[in-house]
Amino acid sequence: MAFSGKYQLESHDNFEPFMKAAGLSDELIQKGKDLKSISEIDQNGDDFKVTVTTGSKVIVNCFTVGQECELESFTGEKIMAVVHMDGNKLTTTVKGIDSVTEINGDTIVNTMTLDGIVYKRISKRIC
Repeated sequence: MAFSGKYQLESHDNFEPFMKAAGLSDELIQKGKDLKSISEIDQNGDDFKVTVTTGSKVIVNCFTVGQECELESFTGEKIMAVVHMDGNKLTTTVKGIDSVTEINGDTIVNTMTLDGIVYKRISKRIC
């Protein structure tokens, strides 16, 4: 399917201000700012499994588009949410964070917005 694949973070903008606004400690922000995460996405129709590995931390989220599910956030908090799909975009809002993940060819762009602060992650397909 369109989203399936393994992607490595190539670049990100506004990491520190966004993570500070999201409540992460300065220590965690400093540890995480230079890590290159790997995201593996398995899509089967409207069913998704997303595994994000950043250093030694692994987050696995499974969801079905349009159905409420429990997602683990980057802070480790478990939150109920609904993920929507519109063409090549996945969208959700979790604890005031608007998230849009868009695929274009071998590139995935994830844009998260919190209190007017926009954090943009660009990842490239590695397989």
